[in-house]
Amino acid sequence: MRMRWLAGLKVLGLGAVLGMAAGAQTKMTGFVHAEGRNLVDPAGHRLLLRGTNLGNWLIQEGYMFHLDGGPQSAREIEALTTELMGPVASEQFWKQYRAAYVTKADIDFIAHEGFNTIRIPFHYRFFTPGNEAGFALLDPVIAWAKADHLYVVLDMHAAPCGQNGANIDDSNGYPWLYDSPQCQQQTDAIWKRIAAHYKDNATVLGYDLLNEPIPHYPRLQKYNAKLEPVYRGIVAAVRSVDRNHVVILGGAQWDTNFTVFSKPFDANVMYTFHKYWMPPVQAQIQAYLDFSAKYDVPIWMSESGENKDEWVEQFRKLLDKNEISWTFWPYKKMDATSALVSFDRPAHWDEMVAFAAHKYTMGDSEKAVAARPAQADIDAAFADLLVKVRFENAHPNPGYLKALGAPAP
Repeated sequence: MRMRWLAGLKVLGLGAVLGMAAGAQTKMTGFVHAEGRNLVDPAGHRLLLRGTNLGNWLIQEGYMFHLDGGPQSAREIEALTTELMGPVASEQFWKQYRAAYVTKADIDFIAHEGFNTIRIPFHYRFFTPGNEAGFALLDPVIAWAKADHLYVVLDMHAAPCGQNGANIDDSNGYPWLYDSPQCQQQTDAIWKRIAAHYKDNATVLGYDLLNEPIPHYPRLQKYNAKLEPVYRGIVAAVRSVDRNHVVILGGAQWDTNFTVFSKPFDANVMYTFHKYWMPPVQAQIQAYLDFSAKYDVPIWMSESGENKDEWVEQFRKLLDKNEISWTFWPYKKMDATSALVSFDRPAHWDEMVAFAAHKYTMGDSEKAVAARPAQADIDAAFADLLVKVRFENAHPNPGYLKALGAPAP
């Protein structure tokens, strides 16, 4: 494995990870856990996370397919594929997509480039009672990660009824989670089910309970006071079956606002923040460092990126200087340089984008049928997408990898 990058980072406590990567078969007899302001690995060494997010795999976002002006949430994108291909073919397509988007080769590449962690965003629907699809998808990836000495963080990107009401949580346009005891109970039950499944798995580092809860919209900030109580309910459900894993709490206003938190209520907790499109200077992260010092807890920057390589490098170096764990967003994207790897647009893809941008309603069915791309082009586009997304057909982005400190090819 190419570990020169990690060896070159002036950070402490990656000894166990480096040792395993170099071939020392350290047996993991314990779990990563919070110890004061640090994460500590099973061998007792301080651990700093350096990784990426498997975005657009188990929950999709329209911008990552260049669906500008068209569907943006997972359900909207699936409605488009259902309209274009029919319900049976659409369902089969998404099964094939999930099988192709993340493979062992992808996980091997992430490890090869020197990263030690992957964060996996997921949709709650894969883990509802009786549905084994989520575990069937995650278990192989976690096994590949274990073989490559990578840690995995599980991130609920879409919670029942929505934690932010935007496209990224695939909700109905409003964060009903905070007003609905039934939605909260469902969220608790799903996390309990996940925790019961992974309670003995040391490759799983922890559970990121709610991605980017509560937007910055003024009318929704009334929910800030309800966020920590919701977290308390989820943590209680997790702890009823799993005392081993770190629970991870993100702040309000898209994981930026830590003022909503009181004194930590769990002994094995980490707090996470996201930062996009701001000056990469100390003032932007100081409040999180102050919070960490005040409550003696670890912090983690679990999402950033979507910017020029120069900005990514500046922010990454700032995080490294302050010894803050990080996982940048995302691992893979279509036709873009702001990811570890990217893949080309499929054949006829611009036709799909143009059709999707019209947002026809059922009252416009005649116009929609007239405007549809040829069925042969539709079938070719989505078949080609399944080919293009595979690791062997994608290509690394050297500038982005360099910005994150990975060694040059």
